[in-house]
Amino acid sequence: MSFLSISQVTKAFGGLPVVNAVDLAIERGEFFALLGPSGCGKTTLLRMIAGFETPDSGTISIDGDVMNNVPPHQRPTNMVFQSYAIFPHLNVFDNIAYGLRKLKLSKDQLRARVDAMLATVRLEGLGGRAADQLSGGQRQRVALARALVREPKLLLLDEPLGALDKRLRETMQVELRAIQRKVGVTFLLVTHDQEEALSLSDRIAVMSAGKILQIATPRELYERPNCREVADFIGEINFFHATVREITDTTATVNAGLLGIVTLPSANLGSHGIKRDDHILLAIRPEHVRFAPDGVAGEITSATFLGERSHFHVKIAGRSEPVSVSGNAGPQGSAVALIFPPERLIGLPSAD
Repeated sequence: MSFLSISQVTKAFGGLPVVNAVDLAIERGEFFALLGPSGCGKTTLLRMIAGFETPDSGTISIDGDVMNNVPPHQRPTNMVFQSYAIFPHLNVFDNIAYGLRKLKLSKDQLRARVDAMLATVRLEGLGGRAADQLSGGQRQRVALARALVREPKLLLLDEPLGALDKRLRETMQVELRAIQRKVGVTFLLVTHDQEEALSLSDRIAVMSAGKILQIATPRELYERPNCREVADFIGEINFFHATVREITDTTATVNAGLLGIVTLPSANLGSHGIKRDDHILLAIRPEHVRFAPDGVAGEITSATFLGERSHFHVKIAGRSEPVSVSGNAGPQGSAVALIFPPERLIGLPSAD
């Protein structure tokens, strides 16, 4: 049995299912992310795991024990909120020690546990600092230390970096991953930030409208999404309508309209049961589209310099949406030609 097992869990508010028959299995020691837009059900699912909400049906098990009727304070979990919920009247040491005091440890035991956690989150020497004297990153580390010091089996993180600015958020992503590897606790992160989920997680579940669309590693989600919604949510991507003409064990030939007749690896069609004469979508990431002397003619309508790369929108005849292209450098002038490497094209079921 998986460490965290969620089986057919459903939760509705006002008759509408917010979480709809979700199945999920997370292994011990994983850093797992629930990713999706606001209102997709990810936070409700997290709150059910924590015990703050009760499933209407289905079961939630942690380390082999069913949790459905176990109150939050008796579950082997702890939670870090987006607001951090630091106690303003307590200093750093007492914030971290707050939960430990209920265990009736000796003073030496308590201090040893708190000092060890201060070292883990790199706040040595700051135990006496007042809560209102902490930076955003320090407050996030205090909240993390307070949650981990009770040694939970499962740490739940609800948008824990959402209140930080971009530079600090990127720094804390690195630290959060390092802390998880050091302590070995299973982390379950809820976020709507694709980059955060991709950079932190061992695996990701993409949610929409109360259901899980795909569970995969970050690389697999990015390179092999299983539907248009996942492909569209994980980064930027271009779509083209196509019709399958022939499929063999190794290749698939499709009529891709503006792109002409294209032969791509049949493995790029995934396990969707796509067959001959099916209408499909071909998807390709902007960084895989290339400028070349010969190709599909187009005109650059906008160019954005982003430091290490530039991003272009290219208008091609017969297509209402511009093609997104990303690269280190662009061509001279606005008239260009694009090539779409067949090995980079992903075949997805058409939504039509």
